Amino acid sequence: MDKHYPKESHLRSLLKGISWRLIAMLDTFLIALIVTWIVYGVPEMEKSLWIMIIETPLKFIAYYLHERLWQYFWKNKNIQNKDILHKTISWRIVATSMTFLISGKVLGKGAEGVALIIAITELISKTILYYFHEKFWLRITRGSVRNLFKKIKSRFI
Repeated sequence: MDKHYPKESHLRSLLKGISWRLIAMLDTFLIALIVTWIVYGVPEMEKSLWIMIIETPLKFIAYYLHERLWQYFWKNKNIQNKDILHKTISWRIVATSMTFLISGKVLGKGAEGVALIIAITELISKTILYYFHEKFWLRITRGSVRNLFKKIKSRFI
């Protein structure tokens, strides 16, 4: 008989963080590249890469902490679409603020407008991507990741 898990495991949160960061870092890079290309007339490949490189570990940590906080509030709760939307909005506030600050720093003095365009573009693209990322992970029942790793571990130990 399957055990009911009232909350997500730390392992699941880590895997969600990794899968989200892979999607998000590619999105950040492409947005920064396209926006700098449009604004400057030439794509800023190196600066776009630096934005992605700096953001990735910082946002991974922020995402994990955000995920654990929401798990605390969602304990023993049947999650509805409106809950996912609230979580999406709260994450976008954190992440978009980080993107604006990091982009502004990497692009340099006087590029605040470009950083704002990158952040606003990311706000739109990542809100949509994040919502569907959450919907995907909700289709994977709580405990299934934990059980899969237990099976893998038992085969090797």
